[in-house]
Amino acid sequence: MRLFLPLLLWLGACQTTAPTTETTASTAPVTPPTELRGTRWLLHTLNNQPATPTADKEIYLQLNTAELQAEGQAGCNRFRGTFALPATGQLRFGPLMATKMACPDLSIETGFMSALDAARTYRISRDTLRLYGEPAGLPLAELHKGQ
Repeated sequence: MRLFLPLLLWLGACQTTAPTTETTASTAPVTPPTELRGTRWLLHTLNNQPATPTADKEIYLQLNTAELQAEGQAGCNRFRGTFALPATGQLRFGPLMATKMACPDLSIETGFMSALDAARTYRISRDTLRLYGEPAGLPLAELHKGQ
């Protein structure tokens, strides 16, 4: 009888549980809005302040939605990298690589690259693209549709 109880406990511990099936949310790719496809977006404001280029180059962002590639001019330097659209209204930039030219004033360029890095959501209204961080409050950057 002394061996019966430990043997019963040991057998109970060896019992397997039924496998559980987990359901995960569908991660189907989001179809990018027509306005994002190949549009050149010119930087207008950065952190709610006018963004005036210090050089004679346009500061812009262009998204290639077929390849999920982002590229643009940040002021002095050009940049290129990836982006993702995890859900409707969401936008995430992957690592962005930039040239490293020496320029006298990189404040707007640094702010623009930081805004792209912090962007989590976007809204398009008429000819304006607004990028928001988390939590969404004032836009990090406001860009207008270029020619």
